[in-house]
Amino acid sequence: MVEMTAEPTDQARGEPPWSLDGVPEAPGVYLFKDAAGAVLYVGKALSLRARLRSYRRPGGDGRILIRFLLEDATRLETVVTRTEQEALLLEDALIKQHRPPHNVLLKDDKSFLMLKLDGGEEFPRFRFVRSHKLDRSALPRPARAGESPGRVRWFGPFADSRSLRRTLQDLHRVVPLRDCPDSVFRHRSRPCMKHQIGLCSAPCVGLVSREQYAQHLARAERILGGDIAELEAELQGRMLAASEVREYERAGEWRDRLAALRSTVERQGVRPQDAVDRDVLALERAGRDALLYRLAFRGGQLVESRAHAFRSELPDDELWGDVLRALYSAALIPPPAEIVLSSEPADDGLFAALMGERTRRFVPQSGERRRMLDVAHANARAALAFHRSSKASELEALEALALLLDLPGAPEVIDCFDISTTQGRHTVASRVRLRAGHPDKQGYRRFRVRSVEGQDDFASLREVVGRSLRRGARDNELPDLVVIDGGAQQLASALEARAEAGTHDVPMVGLAKARPEQKRGGRSKAASEERLFLPGAAEPLELPRNSPARLLLERVRNEAHRFAITYHRKERGRIRSRLDAIDGLGPVKKRALLSRFGSVAGIQAESAESLARVPGIGEKLARQILEGLSRDRGG
Repeated sequence: MVEMTAEPTDQARGEPPWSLDGVPEAPGVYLFKDAAGAVLYVGKALSLRARLRSYRRPGGDGRILIRFLLEDATRLETVVTRTEQEALLLEDALIKQHRPPHNVLLKDDKSFLMLKLDGGEEFPRFRFVRSHKLDRSALPRPARAGESPGRVRWFGPFADSRSLRRTLQDLHRVVPLRDCPDSVFRHRSRPCMKHQIGLCSAPCVGLVSREQYAQHLARAERILGGDIAELEAELQGRMLAASEVREYERAGEWRDRLAALRSTVERQGVRPQDAVDRDVLALERAGRDALLYRLAFRGGQLVESRAHAFRSELPDDELWGDVLRALYSAALIPPPAEIVLSSEPADDGLFAALMGERTRRFVPQSGERRRMLDVAHANARAALAFHRSSKASELEALEALALLLDLPGAPEVIDCFDISTTQGRHTVASRVRLRAGHPDKQGYRRFRVRSVEGQDDFASLREVVGRSLRRGARDNELPDLVVIDGGAQQLASALEARAEAGTHDVPMVGLAKARPEQKRGGRSKAASEERLFLPGAAEPLELPRNSPARLLLERVRNEAHRFAITYHRKERGRIRSRLDAIDGLGPVKKRALLSRFGSVAGIQAESAESLARVPGIGEKLARQILEGLSRDRGG
């Protein structure tokens, strides 16, 4: 590894604050770092010297204007490799290790809604799905009349989820398919109300054969594929009938549903003339904000569309290298036969190394591929506009919160803690993290409470907050704000943990839920909005409804509660499963034991004679229970 640092005069001359001394004409990886040693950007090159020289050019492609190279990067490190392929693998590993802020770290925006039809079910139904794995055995294909379905098929993606849901409701008017979940379908003994009004053919009770149901499915697939004349006629007839009897509101509703049907089917995407496996990638930018939009065609059908938002100042031709690496390295997405790009990448060698000889690259100017690319660009522009408006609203909330709490700036990282317990048993805690107003799943943590016996939420909170802060101080990952789910006492416990951890500079607040008016024993307690408890304040702040700061705090608190409850249920189920391994102990007897003694630990603390007094247990089974629990704990 070679490391270069700047001479003080370099920046004075307006040059990048690092030199090229000692950089070889060899393949390898380069890392730009700031003064503290944090990695800002990782890149690879067939020739390190040639690539880094291009960053120093004051004219030409304008690379010198990349702000982080002039303002932040003070050190440059290079690692020489034997081949460009080795450099590619090392670059990917270093990016995953350091997560540099100026590299492309693709995060999915919420994907568009799709419909899934599982032909493996006896009577398939349409299900709403947000994302799915590209499984070649599940590729969509046109339905054949009368064919019995036999594999998973996908329809979409659909940009307007509201229109899609309306369309699916109307679809059942002409194609009476089931829409109930399997848990309901398998346990029905008579038809439901939807059958009585003609919206379901009642396969649950055998009122339609599999062959007839398959014909219904084929009709539904034709409609979703664009053959909407039958459903259009149905909706148009209802609209005209309502209009004739002067029920204009009802007629307007049918008109809107007809428009929703046309919008849903027409906006599914493009339909290629061939069956080539193809990815279409469009890149749109606005300042440092960039968005990659990917349309994935498999077997001649559009099977996935997804937006990836990120930030970068790199020029488009070099940015493509990062994008392709992030998408296709380590076989996260198998490279298709064709990749259509909106512009040429700077590094042909990278494309060949990632894709191999099987994948061809196109930057079309006309024809069908250009039409697909135009669709991708239109979606990318819309997604980028939505992303920027969403980001602006998050920034507004963070700035409002900073003003409310008198913080030095908008909090980049917010942690929130919640405790979950059942009468003092199986106590667990959660920590969720927002980064720039969005959930940072890598910052989520679960805690088992170790030092607290019985129900003591305050002591439990003190333990887990202290553990989190001590680890954050050790790893240099302390948050800009800590939110505690609770009031003054919970906040006091967290403040004690903060003092014990020595992290006095971390701001903390407590968030207590809004409460309705309460009346007890002739006394009344006034209703309140969400209350924010601040350290040292005599009274909490009441947060106005719909204020940006309140909505942000409620969101992080609710997410912490959800995360804690999910973990608690998992732990509770795992602990209860210790009883499942005991022969002769069925559900009724388990419920009786848990009802009497409260938990598995409570059962284990009893004597065999005490357990035997529970109805249905008896002395022999009681001894088996205690022996089984003892073995399970290794005692």
